[in-house]
Amino acid sequence: MQKFVATSITDPHPDEALQQVIAATGEIILGKERVIRLALSCLIARGHLLLEDLPGVGKTTLVHTLARVLGLDFHRIQFTSDMLPADILGVSVYDQERASFQFHPGPIFSQVILADEVNRATPKAQSALLEAMEEYQVTTEGATHPLPTPFFVIATQNPANQIGTFPLPESQLDRFLMRLHLGNPDHAAERALLTGSDRRELLKALPAVMNPDQLCALQARVTKIHAAEAIIDYLQALLAFSRESPLYRNGLSPRAGLALLRCAQAWALLAGRDHVIPEDVQAVLPGVVNHRLQAAPEHPLQSSEEQVAALLQAVPVS
Repeated sequence: MQKFVATSITDPHPDEALQQVIAATGEIILGKERVIRLALSCLIARGHLLLEDLPGVGKTTLVHTLARVLGLDFHRIQFTSDMLPADILGVSVYDQERASFQFHPGPIFSQVILADEVNRATPKAQSALLEAMEEYQVTTEGATHPLPTPFFVIATQNPANQIGTFPLPESQLDRFLMRLHLGNPDHAAERALLTGSDRRELLKALPAVMNPDQLCALQARVTKIHAAEAIIDYLQALLAFSRESPLYRNGLSPRAGLALLRCAQAWALLAGRDHVIPEDVQAVLPGVVNHRLQAAPEHPLQSSEEQVAALLQAVPVS
């Protein structure tokens, strides 16, 4: 592997707008700055986000907050077992005056979609998101309708062992750039929640600190963050180990490699750098690969965290 040589840091601080987004979100979601930074990295890398955790830890509040501070149109879709694809995409209704069917867009035609408890819907309803997440369009009854720009799906799901859940298929999991876990707040953050103002009231008064044009400009900058040959070598070594190691059932795909690179570039942008360093890759790796790696039956691992840790330990930076 090529020797990594760090370049000079020309911009030691993130853009003011990004600092304001992180600070404003942190006022609502207490004690979770790292998760906030990872979620923001996912969005400016043009990715969809899956939040998986127990009910009541703030998943939905985080999505509401990000949509508000980024100045994006927002729509929440509550997924249930009786939901149909038309409930998400829209439906054509016959117009007697025009003597033709007119398409009525569904809730998916918003810049930010909160697919709340997505794994409580049947696979048929879940599959309605696939084309939208991959192609940024909706095709129904032979007509194709473009989605707004930017467009994000941020889905929440409860742990698979809870009653009334339908596991997301691997093809749909792969559409999510990152999967994150919030977890319970630490002691100080939880005390602030218990003794402070209602987060819903604070959220209502939270102003937008960015607009869609600024966000699109940031997304364009992500691809210009320099990744040296040594970084590409490191990424390929991680991909190769995941495919060759007997620890995993299936290795990481080329799409996973692209996702890892884009998220690392976004993390570097948040840090105010114009280049990627190995620590950027390591910071975003768990969120990018923990829903893509599966332990081999003959080498069971306790959790996705252990799978990621084994991958990082096996591939040193050189």
